[in-house]
Amino acid sequence: MDLKDRDGLTEREFLEQYRAGDFERPSVAADMVIFTVTDAQADSYRKLPEKELRILLIRRGGHPFLGKWALPGGFVRPNETTEQAAARELREETGLDDVYLEQLYTFSDIGRDPRTWVMSCSYMALINSDQFQLKAGDDAAEAAWFKVTYQLLRERKELLEEGGYVKTLEYELKLSAEEEELTAVVARTVTARPTSTGTAYAIVANDGLAFDHAKIIACAIERLRGKVNYTDIALHLMPQLFTLTELQQVYEVILDRELLKAAFRRKVADLVTETDHYTENAGHRPSRLYRRNLEGYR
Repeated sequence: MDLKDRDGLTEREFLEQYRAGDFERPSVAADMVIFTVTDAQADSYRKLPEKELRILLIRRGGHPFLGKWALPGGFVRPNETTEQAAARELREETGLDDVYLEQLYTFSDIGRDPRTWVMSCSYMALINSDQFQLKAGDDAAEAAWFKVTYQLLRERKELLEEGGYVKTLEYELKLSAEEEELTAVVARTVTARPTSTGTAYAIVANDGLAFDHAKIIACAIERLRGKVNYTDIALHLMPQLFTLTELQQVYEVILDRELLKAAFRRKVADLVTETDHYTENAGHRPSRLYRRNLEGYR
């Protein structure tokens, strides 16, 4: 027997008279925070080049925020999921399909896009910088890799009367590429109550980034820093063969701090497998090359 609702309608009857246009609906975008790690210019051929964490940005070729830099992304099409849209955007910008991709967060603040009600389902991707060819999409004037730093500026903490606390940490986000330099200050507020804990991001200052993309980038950096401590996520930024020193440099540039060599090598011992290959023509003693251990933890 067909069940009827309070209006006496079966499900078939309800769907026949349902009008989706009676309700305002948001547009949905998929925005990509694409990370890579590149070598900085070394002062000497005998000195190992330092690593730089970079993200891909596009200069907007149309309104709104004409001429400003933004994350690559676009609207989700009717025939695809948000993940398929993110993969499509990634492929259009870099030509890559098979890379690490994970959903980051859904940003739905009122007024985040001046055109209309737009929710952003954001994603984080990690790629080896040797794998791709950079190109700008149809709605972009150009695309470029920006060196990114994210450093704590100040911290304050307040106790709550009912117990718990509110802790606000303000970070300075800097993005630089050739003659371009973009800056923002992003606040991360953690509210810890006896029964719940929540985290919120807010843009305190912004110079050069479109929409709320400074907040999305900050969230992605926090996610990357958190996961690098308990997963093998950093290995997705490495080429097929690498030295342990190079891998440590990648960890250090992500975490923005130096690591003890012995402790680091113990930490990654299960994540890598040594090979019979060594570095060549590096200007110093050859080092053994390693590869990712596909059976290590993820």
